[in-house]
Amino acid sequence: MASSYSTDLKLELMVTGEKAGEWGDITNTNLNILSQAIGGYEAVALNATTGATLAFTNGVLSNGKNAVLNLTGTITTSVNVVVPDGIEKTYIIKNSTSGAHDVVVKTSSGTGATFDTTNKGTKIVYSDGTNVVDSGLTAGITSVVEDTSPQLGGDLDANGNNILIDNGNSINDENDLEQIKFSTTASAVNEFTVANAATGNNPTLSATGGDTNIGIDLTTKGTGFIKFNDAAYNPESTLTDGATISWDAQAEPVAKVTLAGNRTMAAPTNGATGQFVSLLVIQDGTGTRTLTWNAVYEFASDTAPTLTTTGDLGDLFVFRYNGTKWLEVGRNLALTLS
Repeated sequence: MASSYSTDLKLELMVTGEKAGEWGDITNTNLNILSQAIGGYEAVALNATTGATLAFTNGVLSNGKNAVLNLTGTITTSVNVVVPDGIEKTYIIKNSTSGAHDVVVKTSSGTGATFDTTNKGTKIVYSDGTNVVDSGLTAGITSVVEDTSPQLGGDLDANGNNILIDNGNSINDENDLEQIKFSTTASAVNEFTVANAATGNNPTLSATGGDTNIGIDLTTKGTGFIKFNDAAYNPESTLTDGATISWDAQAEPVAKVTLAGNRTMAAPTNGATGQFVSLLVIQDGTGTRTLTWNAVYEFASDTAPTLTTTGDLGDLFVFRYNGTKWLEVGRNLALTLS
């Protein structure tokens, strides 16, 4: 009876009385094929338009029998890497092709596992004889860019290196990003820098996305202080003049208004207990304009001030909010502004 060949690795199966004097060579070849299946590596160059069909030649080493395949070549369309029907085999496959096209590892007549246009990573797949199945396991990634949806299972340790956010990109997640936390067990965090900011393009720290009305808290530890090495300021806002003047204390804590007639100052909105605000009241060129203050403004001796009457001069008022009243902290009248 002549030798036969195994279904999957095409090992030569000898029978008693056959291959006299050839058993040693055939056995060594079978062992080499087994070695190839257990730990063999081979780069398989794909045709640009047709891909490749893996070889399973009877009784000899063949590229389809390797444990690890590295798919190479420049492809110009989506291609298939075909495992013949009936083969049961596990593979670690790396997609090293060039070109933004799908690579599908499949059986001749069944379905397969797909490396999509941007996936140049590694998959662990198996052929069950009918289809090639993506196990869902990976053999690891060589860079974060290979994982399009990375999720941390623990803290991210920069290990003495920097995390750079450049080219106009940002850390941005409206739902899942709870905090960016700087901590160390050895020494204090020495600096948090924004490098290479373009001239006139100030970096912005802001709360965006998710719910509305989100603030930002800056809190030191223990007896620590918040130190500003340069000027910290609120941009001056111009309130809209009208019969009744509105003032959003949250959005416009430092404000001015020019009176073009006798006016009423409405109660500020969106104030926070402990907040300081300032208001510069300016007479227009005509002057003699009056201002009636809402009852939430509290002045010394419970008496509202009399405004400067001279045209173009200004009166400056500073208030502190106690949760109910805007308490006058100070005033400076009849100021020449230019």
